[in-house]
This record gives sequence, structure tokens and C-alpha cells, in this order.
Amino acid sequence: MTAGRLCSRILATASPDESVRKAAKRMADYDVGALVVLKEDRGSKAVGIITDRDIVLRCVVEQLDPEEASVSDIMSKPVYIVRDETPLEEAVSKMASTGTRRLVVTAEGDRVAGILTLDDVLEDIVRETAAIGKVLQLQQPQVPA
Repeated sequence: MTAGRLCSRILATASPDESVRKAAKRMADYDVGALVVLKEDRGSKAVGIITDRDIVLRCVVEQLDPEEASVSDIMSKPVYIVRDETPLEEAVSKMASTGTRRLVVTAEGDRVAGILTLDDVLEDIVRETAAIGKVLQLQQPQVPA
């Protein structure tokens, strides 16, 4: 399995210079907890990730005005990136070594193609484990009572 195969291809994004309130509204509209922050510089380049946690800890707790504070003021950076074809084990290893729950996935030409989250990985493990459990259950000997 590769990062590109498991990642979410539906990507909600933000601009570094837009307001935190606008980004928070987009999170609510798309029902997501994070936006990939893209900067236009001869194409789109991921420069950070803004999460609902960033908004709480770096905006609300610090009493910043969400209309005045920009996404770049509170986003998590650096952004950690893996390629579409990166093996899942390598991607999880990168999450562990960098202490992040989210990786931006890029495709040819470093185009942002999706986002891989720890939740995506855990959901995949649960699916695989359930399938293995079903096989084991079917292979149990049937002893008449």
C-alpha cells in the first residue's frame, strides 16, 4: 500500500494571507479539521497546515482577533510531505519521526495531490484486522454439541 492510495484526494485548502475566521468557516463548510495552506509561486506549494487545534491554541487562547489574524500567523509548519508512491510504512515512520498526524501527498511535478492522516492509517488497519478476524473465525473447527 502507498501513501497515495490511502490518502484523501478531496483536499480543502487555505491561503497563508486569508483570515483565520475565513479558514475556520471553510473547515466547517467541508466538515474537516485541517486545511492545507498553499502559496501560489509558479504553481501551488504547500507551506503549512492549519488545524482546528491551531485555531484554539494559537488564536482563541492567545486572544487574537480571527478577522485580523492570518492563517500564516497560526498555521503549523513546516509541512511534511511524502510522494504519491511512498510506501505506507515509510509514511507512518515519517509521521512518528516528525511527531505529526498529517502528511501532504504530492504527485508528479510536486503537485499537491492529497493529505494522509493518522486516522486514515488507523481506519485501514481496522479494516484489515477485521478481515483477518473473519478468516480466522471461518476456519475454527466446528465441534458438534
